[in-house]
Amino acid sequence: MNQEIRNIAIIAHVDHGKTTLIDSIMKQSGLFRDNQLVDERVMDSGDLEKERGITILAKPTSIPWGDIRINIIDTPGHADFGGEVERVLGMADGVILLVDSAEGPMPQTKFVLGKALKQGLRPIVIINKIDRPDRRPDEVVNEIFDLFVALDADDEQLDFPILYASGRAGWCVKDLEESSDNLDDLMDLIIKHVPIPVVDEVNEFAMLATLLDYDSYLGRCLTGKVISGSAKINDQVKSINLNSELVENGRLTKLFKFEGTSKVPVDEVFCGDIICIAGLTKTSVSDTICYPSITTPLKSTPIDPPTMSITITVNDSPFAGREGKKVTSTVIRERLIAESETNVAITFAEGQGKDSFEIGGRGELQLGVLIETMRREGFEMTVSRPKVLYKKDELGKKLEPIEEVIIDVDDEFSSSVLDSMNRRKGEMIDMRSSGSGKTRIIFYAPSRALIGYQNRFLTQTKGTGVINRIFHEYGLYKGDIESRRNGVLVSTETGPAVAYALFHLQDRGIMFLGPQTEVYGGMIVGEHNRENDLGINVLKGKKHSNVRSSGADEAVVLVPHQQMSLEEMMAYIDSDELLEVTPTKLRLRKKYLDPNERKKMGKL
Repeated sequence: MNQEIRNIAIIAHVDHGKTTLIDSIMKQSGLFRDNQLVDERVMDSGDLEKERGITILAKPTSIPWGDIRINIIDTPGHADFGGEVERVLGMADGVILLVDSAEGPMPQTKFVLGKALKQGLRPIVIINKIDRPDRRPDEVVNEIFDLFVALDADDEQLDFPILYASGRAGWCVKDLEESSDNLDDLMDLIIKHVPIPVVDEVNEFAMLATLLDYDSYLGRCLTGKVISGSAKINDQVKSINLNSELVENGRLTKLFKFEGTSKVPVDEVFCGDIICIAGLTKTSVSDTICYPSITTPLKSTPIDPPTMSITITVNDSPFAGREGKKVTSTVIRERLIAESETNVAITFAEGQGKDSFEIGGRGELQLGVLIETMRREGFEMTVSRPKVLYKKDELGKKLEPIEEVIIDVDDEFSSSVLDSMNRRKGEMIDMRSSGSGKTRIIFYAPSRALIGYQNRFLTQTKGTGVINRIFHEYGLYKGDIESRRNGVLVSTETGPAVAYALFHLQDRGIMFLGPQTEVYGGMIVGEHNRENDLGINVLKGKKHSNVRSSGADEAVVLVPHQQMSLEEMMAYIDSDELLEVTPTKLRLRKKYLDPNERKKMGKL
């Protein structure tokens, strides 16, 4: 090996500060010039990541600390992107578990920690955001220890070191009585606590492809850890899948190591390095890239299966093809197959007529991010309501995905949340006061009952509640769950909506669009204030005559219309409705646009 290295992953629940901590580490390591302008959360490089403030794709970075190179892998914190975390832990020799000093361990904390412990990694625990006024470090440490015990950690793993930090301010300490203005304690602890990668210089070059992305200049770039041997530019290699079948033969045209947020070309890579390879056109995630003489693939961590799916079809609305260029089933199919190859947490299946595609994933957010990415690439499509994926047990009984739900609410809203979760067949596991007038309630609830619950929950708690969910297990089917959604207002005409018509229809329910918005027959324009659907004409203007009125015209004052995000729209639609997605517009519509056909299909 040409340099002593450490490979470490940072894991945590969403928004506990992983990416911000990495920002501070990179700044203090001397990667950036003193006068260099650096974005916040520099590792969140994707547009969607910047907009939503979450990490979606795991990304490696590398920093020098003295004579040692530390490779750090930033991982997603949201449960829907857990597939990314499961894969990248295979590249790490150690792990930093980051926990918020006020919130404590959350559902994703439990999930990612369980994966790390199973792989035999010894975590370093950081109590982050220790400068919060509502911090409770001692209780949080006890909760973390209980979590380690519950996840069957061994004695070595239970003897975890603890640091207290403020990732945003860029300091950490071993003891709360101490003070510091840097992260030296953390970096020194990483070097001391994380083992040096096990070096296998006897066997020939082999690495496991863990991450796959595309570069406009290099093409497919495969990132992974070199498990054995070393390799040089232009070496002949092959790739084999988990069944030892040959995927392709090729040549290492480019080799890269990571330095900060950049890929740096190198001539040779060594065992233990985290590297990026270009030059292979068919190799994908979980394939082994190795010298031609190797026949046995490297082991890959099995990925938890998807629990939810959506059906994607070609856009067949009257406005189809107006706003997007990629509209045919062929281009949509190719794009979805490419996604399923690079994202192991997503599954792809074709419908019987080969004009519909079923995409499986971990949750609404993951599926929503895929749809949002595609629409930005110029695709048009229609999307169905998410549905959960059922299983059968050995006795043939129906099983459904059950989620662990952790809810933090003000005490005054706890009774209405309890009532709402009971209606959704949620089973309360724990309820306790978390101080400052807050209550934490933990439920096990069916996934299908939680689709679209986020909006209802925020309304119930006046925007103050926090809800976190994660897949728990497949449990016995809980039976029918009542739906509380009202009917919808459906346009009967095609053309631009008129303010006069919207004004006079406001008492019928909540509108989803404003004046001059183009609508078509069968498009959903609002929510009815009753349980049935209602056809309305939003194009009807004021009748003009040459007879003067004695009074002034009444002013048209419109109530602001309700706007929903893509995920909210996906969760809102019913089984007989679709979401039309184009690069510039999101429209709710009935599956059957003709009212007579809707009536006919409703009787079946």
